[in-house]
Amino acid sequence: MSDANAERSWYEEMQSAWLYEVLAKTEPHSGRSQLFATLSREAQDQASHWQARLSEAGQLVPEFAPSVRARLVAALVRLIGVRPLKQVLGGMKVRGLSTYGPSRPAGHVMPSAVADVGLSHQQLGGGNLRAAVFGANDGLVSNSSLVLGMAGATGSADLVVTAGIAGLLAGALSMAAGEYVSVRSQRELYEHQIDLERKELAEYPDEEAEELALIYEARGMQLTEARDVARKMLADPDHALDVLAREELGLDPDGLGSAIGAAAFSFVSFSLGAIIPILPFVAGFGALRETIAMTAASLFAMGALISLFTGRGAWWGGLRMLAIGGGAGAITYLIGSVIGVGVA
Repeated sequence: MSDANAERSWYEEMQSAWLYEVLAKTEPHSGRSQLFATLSREAQDQASHWQARLSEAGQLVPEFAPSVRARLVAALVRLIGVRPLKQVLGGMKVRGLSTYGPSRPAGHVMPSAVADVGLSHQQLGGGNLRAAVFGANDGLVSNSSLVLGMAGATGSADLVVTAGIAGLLAGALSMAAGEYVSVRSQRELYEHQIDLERKELAEYPDEEAEELALIYEARGMQLTEARDVARKMLADPDHALDVLAREELGLDPDGLGSAIGAAAFSFVSFSLGAIIPILPFVAGFGALRETIAMTAASLFAMGALISLFTGRGAWWGGLRMLAIGGGAGAITYLIGSVIGVGVA
């Protein structure tokens, strides 16, 4: 490794140690506070490793000072705590954030194999199904409001259809673009963090095993047993990186979705919901009551589907969505009527 890379690694470890110290002083949970304090010492030891490497190369180590970003993150941690800043801290190379995940149920055993990692977090119902339902719901509510507003403002079916199609395309493209940027940025962050973990695992595997053991200890396991489990799980190089990504970073390497796929999925689901209020006009009915009836039925059905994810009753979910979407449509219709009269 070049001197420049060694100096950068030294700086990153020093900054990690500084951040861990801040987290240890801020975190009210004694187990996590102790974890961060220990990780701070571990990071300082790893920084000493790089400092020795630089000294061997005859390079002077500069005086350490945290970056502006690190100082800002530390200030936010002191202000609002660690949990709301998990993703930000993950980008700052902070480990142990998976301890802020869901509480383990009574009787839950510590994983002893890679296949067990994250098993307790698996849920019924795929994320794609949930995204499709909520995406279609967004399209339905937003475009039905637009169509009803235009219907109130003008009696022209052609104008209503034009506005509805424009709203469908604008909303779907906006959702797709936002989803692409979000997933692409998240994937780049995850890939960067996993790459850092890969380099650290190659440089000092024993220290990585100790960090993993400390995380298990913070979850209630005896340190001696946690060390045995950590060494066992990191013994296989093919599985070691997967374990560290899941337990130290709180990431699921298998869950890094495609940004293009997410954008296309968002576009289609939004469009399916947004096209519903336009259909009566496209079919030639040209009557407002058909649009209201179809939109109301779809709102109720969408609310009933959403109840699958909320755990509430289907009737309650359907009626709630009907009230929310119907209220939005009624308001935009009244506004459109006022604007239409004013323009006329």
